[in-house]
Amino acid sequence: MATERKMPVDVARRLGQRRDQSGRTSNVPRRTDGWCRETFTLTREDARSAARDWFTRFPKAAYMTEIESWKVLDDGRIEFTMRRLPSAD
Repeated sequence: MATERKMPVDVARRLGQRRDQSGRTSNVPRRTDGWCRETFTLTREDARSAARDWFTRFPKAAYMTEIESWKVLDDGRIEFTMRRLPSAD
C-alpha cells in the first residue's frame, strides 16, 4: 500500500474547498474554540464605553469576559477584540 505525499498546495486546495462548501465568504478563519468574539474600531472614549457595556451585560464572573487584544491605530482610534463565553451556567 503506497502512501500519498501531501504538498502544501494540496492542503490549501482542500481547505479552500471546505471553506467554499461552508458558505462563508470571509477568508478570516472562524474560531471554533467556544468563545464569542467581537472586534471594534472606535475612538478612545467610545472604546472605553463599549468595553464597559460588555462587562455590564456579560459579567466577568459568569462569562469570563475579557479584552482579548487591542492596539492603537495610526489615526488614534483603538481596535480591540472582546471575548466571552456564549452563556453562563
